[in-house]
Amino acid sequence: MASFEWKKTWPLHLLVLPVVIFAIIFNYLPMFGNIMAFQDYKPWEGFFGSQWVGFSHFEALFKFDDSVQVIWNTFIISVLKIVFGLIVPIIMALLLNEIRKMSIKRGIQTMVYLPHFLSWVILGGILIDILSINGGIVNRLLESGFGIEPIFFLGNGDWFRTVLVTSDIWKEFGFSMIVYLASISGVNPDLYEAAEMDGANRFKQTWHVTLPAMLPIIIVISTLQLGNILNAGFDQVFNLYNPLVYDKGDVIDTYVYRMGLENGNFSFATAVGLFKSLISFVLIVVAYRLAYKLANYRIF
Repeated sequence: MASFEWKKTWPLHLLVLPVVIFAIIFNYLPMFGNIMAFQDYKPWEGFFGSQWVGFSHFEALFKFDDSVQVIWNTFIISVLKIVFGLIVPIIMALLLNEIRKMSIKRGIQTMVYLPHFLSWVILGGILIDILSINGGIVNRLLESGFGIEPIFFLGNGDWFRTVLVTSDIWKEFGFSMIVYLASISGVNPDLYEAAEMDGANRFKQTWHVTLPAMLPIIIVISTLQLGNILNAGFDQVFNLYNPLVYDKGDVIDTYVYRMGLENGNFSFATAVGLFKSLISFVLIVVAYRLAYKLANYRIF
């Protein structure tokens, strides 16, 4: 029986084979490099010749002021992105749902969705230009319209965090909004008619009909985002940050990049990256359990 099933499904297995090979080569084999976190790794001595130091790099992770600050930066920036990244798409989906003319609705949806396809290399260059303290359009508008002195958005730590969170939400909320619009489209129209007959206006219909219908998907997305609490966005930060904002804007991924590739401290950088991966793994497991308990969401 098993051989018969194999004869029927072997083309499908063959189709999956390139992806499996790709994952093994680029995702699983590099995991062997995590051994560097427990060594005083020297490239010329290799994995088997480098001195074994145990957990000393992990102990140093919590002793260095820089590394502790980086962890806090990552946590703060990630939490802000997650919170506002949930609120803004929900509000926009509810507002867009109130537009009755389909051409306008589709036009707005397309415009807010487009930034998702732009890389942070392109957006980073645009933001650096428009937020420049010397002739940037934002500072020029603030100065001419409100008499505000030019603000060094990308050179002040507090403003830099605001730029990170705001630009990330602007780039991604259109993509996230689609999920909520899909959940709204599944609401039974009879519920709106019944609410209208009971005297409910549009706001009350949204509050008592639309939002409860969206609640399961909101719970699923918010709980699954828990696994990304240590992912502050390497591409975005790397393309926007500079030494002036390391104290407030440096995150784990950019710190690992600098320590490992720029400073050549491969073992310590690997230890920091492994610490982040282990915490993220635990958070992902917890998030899926919460999603299953709260919204009956499961992959398998």
